[in-house]
Amino acid sequence: MSLGSKADWPRFARWHYRSHHLAMVKRVALLWHEEEPIGICVFAAPASALRLRHRFFGLAPRGNPFHLKQLNEQLWCLSRVVIHPTYRGAGLAARFVRASCRLCPVPWIETLSAMGHLNPFFEQAGFQRVGVIRKERPLSRRGYAQVYGGGRLTEETLRKSRRAEPVYYVFDNRAAPAKE
Repeated sequence: MSLGSKADWPRFARWHYRSHHLAMVKRVALLWHEEEPIGICVFAAPASALRLRHRFFGLAPRGNPFHLKQLNEQLWCLSRVVIHPTYRGAGLAARFVRASCRLCPVPWIETLSAMGHLNPFFEQAGFQRVGVIRKERPLSRRGYAQVYGGGRLTEETLRKSRRAEPVYYVFDNRAAPAKE
């Protein structure tokens, strides 16, 4: 395993079901088999508002300009995880995600996953399942941006997200050694 960069993402993007655009990248971790990168974890800045996060952490609704600065210092979002198709099913992914999270210099990591309904992958990696992002009504473009953590959404992301109700997970990284 090693640190990577945003430039490593295109190699893996074709195997990911979400948009291939990355925003607000904080860290990239790569998993290697000999000389070939076979996995990637991309960590990004969190969305400014997320109802389940506020409930889980007991946070007041946003509005304070200090809120976003504090949030970025305490929490990152695991926004993409991809394992090369040849290596899927070998039990590598959960260990890779857990190790990647432990390398992050923040006490908390969150992720949203549509696959959480079908596969307990994130629980195996040490994440706590908090709940499901329910959409009581159709969301506007701005509403999707708030749910998925970006101000500008591509048409592809909007189309793929229209009916998704992702599972929200939190990883407690407070036991990880101090970094940076």
